[in-house]
Amino acid sequence: MPSPKSLPSALLGLALACPVMAEEPKSMELGQVLISAEEQSDADASVAEAQSRLAQVPGGSNVVDLRQPLQGRVASNQDVLAYQPGVYAQSAGNEGVKISIRGSGINRAPGAHASGLYTMLDGLPLTGPGGTPYELLEPLWLDHVEVLRGANGFDRGALALGGAIDYVSHTGYDAPKLQVRYATGSHGYQQRQVSSGQVLGDFDYYLSLTDSNADGYQDHTASESKGVIANFGYRFNPNLETRFYFRYRETDNDLAGRVTKHSIEHTPRAANPAYVSRDDSRKQPGSTFIGNKTTYYIDDDSSIQTGLVYHDYPMDLREGPNRLKVAYTDVSGTFDYKRRDTLFGMESRSTVGLRTTKHLPNDGASEFVRIPSGNTAAYAPGTRMRNFTYQGSDTVLHVGNDLEIADDLWLTTGLAAIYTRRESAVTYPQSGGKTSLNDWDYAPRLGLRYQVTPDLQLFGNLSRSVEAPHPWSLIYSSNIRFPAGNGAATGTQSDPIKLQNQTATTLELGGRGDSALGQWSLAWYYAQVRHELLSVLPDANAVTPYELNASPTVHQGVEASLQSTLWSAPDGRKLSLRQAYTFSDFHYRDDQRFGDNRLPGLPMHYYQGELRHDWPQGFFAAVNTQLVSKVAVDYANSYYADPYALFGATVGYNAPKNDWQTWLDLRNLTNQHYAATVTPGYDDKGLDAARSTPGEGLGVYVGVSWSLL
Repeated sequence: MPSPKSLPSALLGLALACPVMAEEPKSMELGQVLISAEEQSDADASVAEAQSRLAQVPGGSNVVDLRQPLQGRVASNQDVLAYQPGVYAQSAGNEGVKISIRGSGINRAPGAHASGLYTMLDGLPLTGPGGTPYELLEPLWLDHVEVLRGANGFDRGALALGGAIDYVSHTGYDAPKLQVRYATGSHGYQQRQVSSGQVLGDFDYYLSLTDSNADGYQDHTASESKGVIANFGYRFNPNLETRFYFRYRETDNDLAGRVTKHSIEHTPRAANPAYVSRDDSRKQPGSTFIGNKTTYYIDDDSSIQTGLVYHDYPMDLREGPNRLKVAYTDVSGTFDYKRRDTLFGMESRSTVGLRTTKHLPNDGASEFVRIPSGNTAAYAPGTRMRNFTYQGSDTVLHVGNDLEIADDLWLTTGLAAIYTRRESAVTYPQSGGKTSLNDWDYAPRLGLRYQVTPDLQLFGNLSRSVEAPHPWSLIYSSNIRFPAGNGAATGTQSDPIKLQNQTATTLELGGRGDSALGQWSLAWYYAQVRHELLSVLPDANAVTPYELNASPTVHQGVEASLQSTLWSAPDGRKLSLRQAYTFSDFHYRDDQRFGDNRLPGLPMHYYQGELRHDWPQGFFAAVNTQLVSKVAVDYANSYYADPYALFGATVGYNAPKNDWQTWLDLRNLTNQHYAATVTPGYDDKGLDAARSTPGEGLGVYVGVSWSLL
């Protein structure tokens, strides 16, 4: 154990960190991972293997060990991705979470179809041309999460600005034979899980059933969900293994809509009155994900891995005066060939990968009048307004190489080609139009990684990203509408428009290591973005944002983390501090209308910190804080959501045998009223428009879990 010492508590420590890391990259800890000093289990091994792989990437990354978040309430992705530098994750209401990395999808359909990131489940594609629905992202099913920020997801076939997130579920190798978990707390929150995993010879399985429900902090935000996950693996021989994956989940969420800053300050639990009178909701009647991943180890230096996924996710969207019934079905395939060679006496690692995701023909979308009003008063609720289809495909071929050009100095090169197809057509009324887009693009990558000492790694990379619009945005961003005489369709968009792919060139520099101050990571990036896909609510009463290509923009920032042991004693007591800070500067470059204005929707400064005391008997206590700067709520920067500071605390007990645990999680102890997310407008002219979603007030949660190991 280190001798007792005291350390600076905030960003000074991040800036002054000096190197002291283990000899091999695999011994580094990335992100915010806390593992107690005990004999390594299979769960430890899976996290350590992820850390080893990501340590060989010349850029920013995170590994989230779910054992840490599960020592408190884990209701959504916001809880999973807490304390991760470079990752902004805030609740957009119910399970929907606005996730942004390096300004990715900064204002693109938060929650329902998260954009700007390539999301995977167990290394298999979840993101499709239509975006990433959140219903299958059940935190209780996960072993760990891997985040490759920005272009660092290249070898996963991720070319989006924000990079890649891989949600890795338990298997029979790291799961208890039987586990039961129950959590309850404020605002009617309840969460239940029963799971089992075992290894039976060459066969292993993991099975989990979950369900949850809540009344919600804000009025009209009640939610409920239930789901099942199963995966089954079999090792035919030392060179061949396969695993099948199955996920099914249903959700039903009431929607409260966006509110004004005045409402958040004075009546934070109030919903937008229009959403209550219409009884707005978002129902996912059943998302199904079926996949297989098979790996063949050709020899000690090469392997082939193939994947196949079927993903079906219908939605019943009742937000606004209309009802939209949507049917999405995707099929995805992946192929990865990896090889290790020796060139001129130096090690070389090569990867060739292909991934493709395609919408299958389906029923498309049907839009109906829900609430007769205005020019639709003559039509009974349920009258069909229009039908439209949306088709798309993404195909990425990528080739990469890591070459050791000198001792401990690695050169990373890569080139990806991407083909995107987007089609959208209004099929009813028959006078509707059609748009078809087909684009080839490319994304090169060049990086360096240098192990300066056994305890210090420096890296840098220059990369390009490419991101296509969603097929449905071609319709909802259109300004071409059905004229009078088209019945219930009058005034709705009739002809899809054309949008360009968003591209960006990003330079990243940084490092990571271990020092007298603790384990640290630091990255700076600068991206010049062209044709950025930005959404805007055209007026305060709008429900669906428009998504259009912007003039040139800049995304730049700093991502830093520090995990320190402030004090330790021979009997095992320990005081530790973990911190994550993200600086984000996103703005226009000489826009004709907005000049160099900041892009709204995300804060410039975002800090999270937790001070924790652990006792050898298994007890722990922690206090935490979250500091967030003001956020512009329109592109004219005429109005801002206020900055805020949140404080919380957690106490709990982890049994020495790891067979059971209990915890008490206190959120927002000062009952701060604040805006968790903002959905921007164009120019509010300094007025307080309904743009914000209130964050949760004071909350108290308690949980217990028991495992048969």
